[in-house]
Amino acid sequence: MISFWIASGDIRKNVFIPKYYDPRIERKIKELSTTHLIRDIGSMEEAGLLSASTGHEIGKEAYGTGSIPFVRTSDISNWEVKTVPKQGVSQEIYKAYADKQDIREGDVLFVRDGTYLIGTNCFVTGIEKEMLFQSHILKFRINDESALSPEILFLALNSPFVQAQVRSFQFTADIIDTIGRRYREIRLPIIKEERIAKSLAAQVKAALEARVRGKAFVKQAPVLIERCLSIGSIKPITDFDNLSDEEIREALVSDTVTMEFGEFEATFVSSSSVKNRIFLPKYYDPEIDKELKALSTTCDILSIQELVDQGLLEIETGHEVGKLAYGTGDIPFLRTSDFANWEVKHDPKHCVSDKIYEEYSSKQSLKPLDILLVRDGTYLVGSSTIIQPGDENSLFCGGLYRIRSLAPDRVDPYLLLGVLNSYIVKRQFRSRQFTRDVIDTLGRRLFEVRVPWPKDEAFRKELSARIRSVVEQRNKARDLIKQLAADYAPR
Repeated sequence: MISFWIASGDIRKNVFIPKYYDPRIERKIKELSTTHLIRDIGSMEEAGLLSASTGHEIGKEAYGTGSIPFVRTSDISNWEVKTVPKQGVSQEIYKAYADKQDIREGDVLFVRDGTYLIGTNCFVTGIEKEMLFQSHILKFRINDESALSPEILFLALNSPFVQAQVRSFQFTADIIDTIGRRYREIRLPIIKEERIAKSLAAQVKAALEARVRGKAFVKQAPVLIERCLSIGSIKPITDFDNLSDEEIREALVSDTVTMEFGEFEATFVSSSSVKNRIFLPKYYDPEIDKELKALSTTCDILSIQELVDQGLLEIETGHEVGKLAYGTGDIPFLRTSDFANWEVKHDPKHCVSDKIYEEYSSKQSLKPLDILLVRDGTYLVGSSTIIQPGDENSLFCGGLYRIRSLAPDRVDPYLLLGVLNSYIVKRQFRSRQFTRDVIDTLGRRLFEVRVPWPKDEAFRKELSARIRSVVEQRNKARDLIKQLAADYAPR
């Protein structure tokens, strides 16, 4: 859309933003009306078919008081809540808001405020434990599932047609973009053919279930992998896999970024033990050495620098292409916030042109099974993902390390991903991050991090296979949901 004419009588609510009247949306409604019933969210609310509510702002003083996730707009990725949300709250604070928010299975959390994130949403599943959500997020709930299933609502909200409306309705309020009460004007395409609707709902449900079981593993991985490493067996993972959904829900760790720092508070070190003039107490956390020593019975303890020196790993950083390159094309430019739960987002924030991609692809490269790890970013430092087939045609920013195994038979990429996400390694990332200018970073200290590498080959293969299975199944389900949403109501 570049420009168009509109009669003054068609101006609504004194809104003079051209995109608000995007004529392509009206044309699409006419196209869809033969196969879909078009209803706006406001009328559905008034009819009692659907309800909408916002979360609460609990105050920054509540952050870090406990481990119950407080879901913010940036904590939603690929239709689910991140396994390690940024902020956690206490049980006391949770109880004060839980009844008001009343989060249930089948609810959809939808970002209302936040510029790039507006329209991002997630489907609440039965495996989710206690959580609260902030006021910038809307909670949609279907009150009559015989009339409309939550899965079809979810599919409609993620369709290109609805996402286009979200972009046309958003506006700037103070210093942040929002759709405000305009969410009520969003027109949802509800498929008329009941047989097709049931088939689509079943496919979405199956894909979400496949992803949520895998997400449970990813969430529990820091604990499970460390237990496996300590005994040289995947039995802790096997036991976890055999749990029912309800048992998994009870077993899950309510994890937030705070837990990655461990319980270290203070220690004594001699002046001769101070390294490189580093006077950060957490850098000398004695519990890390104790845990690594305990793991040495079943694992070889190797620094990342040693793995590089042995020719087993190659590590490089990305590049900054400049803000003027954003939005020039369809090639993803992966930033630190563009992956979560071990996978790349299906909708990266920024994309660049083929020309820019060709300019930088000779300087940096991505291949399937490369690992991207966050170097710069405070809360995100140490987060990682493994590139899957189809994700490699991307560029990545300077705040990311790309880690490539040069000898997959000796350093299996999936096993490496798992080890990098064990608590003992995550704690080392946190102990080594420092503030540079206005942002935290690992800098070159990544190479100091010591990883516990299993000695037993059969165990290495078993653990790698389990991690690979989870990643591939989740990736397959991600791509299916993306395709179903794209086909449901194309733009």
